[in-house]
Amino acid sequence: MASLLVATLAFPGISAFHLSIPCTVFGEDRTKLGLPRFDFRVCGEQQGAIRTSAGLSVLLEHDLSVAERADILVVPSWRAAATRPDPALVETVRRAEARGATIIGLCLGAFVLAESGVLDGRSATTHWAATELLASRYSRIDVQPNVLYVDEGRIITSAGVAAGLDCCLHIVRRDYGAEIAARLARTLVVAPHRQGGQAQFLERPLPQSQTDARLAAAIEAVRRNASAPHDLDSVAALAQMSRRTFTRRFHAATGASFSQWLLEERLTLARRLLETTHHGIDAVAMQAGFANAVSLRQHFAARLGTTPMRYRREFSTSAG
Repeated sequence: MASLLVATLAFPGISAFHLSIPCTVFGEDRTKLGLPRFDFRVCGEQQGAIRTSAGLSVLLEHDLSVAERADILVVPSWRAAATRPDPALVETVRRAEARGATIIGLCLGAFVLAESGVLDGRSATTHWAATELLASRYSRIDVQPNVLYVDEGRIITSAGVAAGLDCCLHIVRRDYGAEIAARLARTLVVAPHRQGGQAQFLERPLPQSQTDARLAAAIEAVRRNASAPHDLDSVAALAQMSRRTFTRRFHAATGASFSQWLLEERLTLARRLLETTHHGIDAVAMQAGFANAVSLRQHFAARLGTTPMRYRREFSTSAG
């Protein structure tokens, strides 16, 4: 099978950190983790050296002709939200969308996608400080200001800076399975899936360190034993907080309610069990903390649009 061609657009003044995100996920050989070997290339309007915002020089060996053939096109950032994207980059995105490529706009890269029109009638996000400008400038986009990324199938956008890594890990999880995404996350020493949204990164007073430590310990205890019959009162008690205080602090820390967070943890565990074991669906449901197989199937259908059996056929690493 031919490898997927992944093209990442670079431009003078690009953030080296933003550029490094797709390079790290798609540009390195991750075949030992179960990922395919991508044909990864960084390109720009012209070949040659460009300087990043940090003063580092990057040598571009490819021009936009590579992007014209890409299966996946990544726009890792843009110079500034107030600066209109270059027409050549905008046209490249339009043609990529027309031929059915997957297009990823990380952080302010969403503005390049927006200018091209590929986000019209779709939901999208960008860095929290630029969401209002995105919404006011491009009224046909449903801007989601409080999420880490938005997956619209072939068009995907992310919030600022580190959320680009969350987005790329989500793509790996979506296309290659939760276990492979977890292996990659362990290699990168990051969480395989962060609940919540950009609200958790807005400026707010720092929490009391002792309270924060109790909350973190309670969350980790639940994560280690997600199949146990946890409820809000028991976990609040574990954190040595009242139900009301725990609810408020948990949402401030994660951007989600405890029930939403726990469901995501259990779904992630179920997906990994389906990928890596031969356990029956009833056993997987029980080990992942669902009441029964019916409940597991209902949540798979609602959250993932598939069934546990179909998911196992597609992503299992334990067949044979």
